[in-house]
Amino acid sequence: MPSPASGRMSGYHHLGATTIGEWSGASARFTISDPDVRAGTHDFVAARLLAKRETPDGVAWLEAGWAETGWGGGRQRLYTYDSASATWRFHDAIRLSPGDEVWIDLRVTPSGSWQAWAWWDSAWHLLTETGVPIGPTGRMEQYVEIYHDNSATPMHVPHAEVDYARVRSGEADFPWTPDTAPSTTGEGDAGYCVEWQARYTFWSAGTC
Repeated sequence: MPSPASGRMSGYHHLGATTIGEWSGASARFTISDPDVRAGTHDFVAARLLAKRETPDGVAWLEAGWAETGWGGGRQRLYTYDSASATWRFHDAIRLSPGDEVWIDLRVTPSGSWQAWAWWDSAWHLLTETGVPIGPTGRMEQYVEIYHDNSATPMHVPHAEVDYARVRSGEADFPWTPDTAPSTTGEGDAGYCVEWQARYTFWSAGTC
């Protein structure tokens, strides 16, 4: 299966924002949509947060969010992925449906490891903790990532919503805005678009 953050290449579309500076975490609320992912393929749609750092060995990262994949039974699932394990991990104890809202939080611990948390059913749930070498701060991403391995058959992706996006410095949280956290963006191509309601705090992405 392809890596969900393996870069721009044929079939990949990255819609959202990446901070220029470094932060100690990020959080956002995601609303689940129901993309038309083809069963039995490597296609996927993933709406997620990601913390990363470039290292001499490549990019080290941790990501968490929700995804629908061609190998996942046609439903939306919470997932995590990190560059050390290079493995999708699905967290099916939390059952998602279109229209549900879930908060995702990435944060560094005092020991330097990175954690991914999900707020669901009035409680925080630790999804994973990893020692990938991001360091005490890293660049943050918030993206809707789309991959389909047959560009002749565009995938319909109802807009996936992201809101209340925030970045963290130490223990303080700040709204993810152009003034607070200047960012580069993936604005969409090949029939996919980003709609910024309030850059970069409230937005959605999917089929134009």
